[in-house]
Amino acid sequence: MDLDLIFQIAGIGILLGVLHMVLKQAGKEEMATLAGIAAVAVVLIMVVRVVADLFDQVQRVFKLY
Repeated sequence: MDLDLIFQIAGIGILLGVLHMVLKQAGKEEMATLAGIAAVAVVLIMVVRVVADLFDQVQRVFKLY
């Protein structure tokens, strides 16, 4: 497995944590929640791409066309 994906997801998590704290301290709870939802969507898209690649590789290995 490629470690770059794991580091990217961890980086997004760290940035989201900092952004969430800053927005919460500024009284922008709604924006903090929106940033969290956006980060989850970005990570979900990244994971879906990896899972799609996995399924493609399984099809190629077992020749399931």
